[in-house]
Amino acid sequence: MVFQSYALYSHMTVRENMDFALELEGRDKATINRLVNEMAGILALEPLLDCLPKQLSGGQRQRVAMGRAIVRHPKVFLFDEPLSNLDAKLRVTMRSEIEDLHWRLGTTIVYVTHDQIEAMTMADKIVVMRAGRVEQIGKPLDLYDRPNNTFVAAFIGSPSMRGHPSIGPGRHADGSNRATLTSRSLA
Repeated sequence: MVFQSYALYSHMTVRENMDFALELEGRDKATINRLVNEMAGILALEPLLDCLPKQLSGGQRQRVAMGRAIVRHPKVFLFDEPLSNLDAKLRVTMRSEIEDLHWRLGTTIVYVTHDQIEAMTMADKIVVMRAGRVEQIGKPLDLYDRPNNTFVAAFIGSPSMRGHPSIGPGRHADGSNRATLTSRSLA
């Protein structure tokens, strides 16, 4: 798991943060060093292995948190709003780093975000939820082109369709609760 707050051990170096779980698993030192060095190379953390978290930038801390999770080679990653504390420029960079890691490692990633740009650009499948209830599941463009309801349309739409006068109440002819566009939206 990679959290919004990074959850790094402040008294441990980058290397110690990354190898801690491997030590708890009882892995031998040679394997631990190999795995940590490999991940540090992938995440461009090699020059920072002896630094404490307080000496790192937000993006570097985020990469350490990812490395700590990835070094264990889990079958599934859970990223819980991992980029929300970063500035816009760094978010774009980290987004592409996460995508690269996804393809390089071939591991499933469950990525929680309230940022529709992150969802639309990073996902191959999106689950839109409201109050703990699934509103729609699908590929990004399917949700964009065919939202099930006004909530999904408002969340995925760009610009947001929330409160837009062209979205009218009612049901589609097929009986679904999809967003209905009025004639004003076609003008």
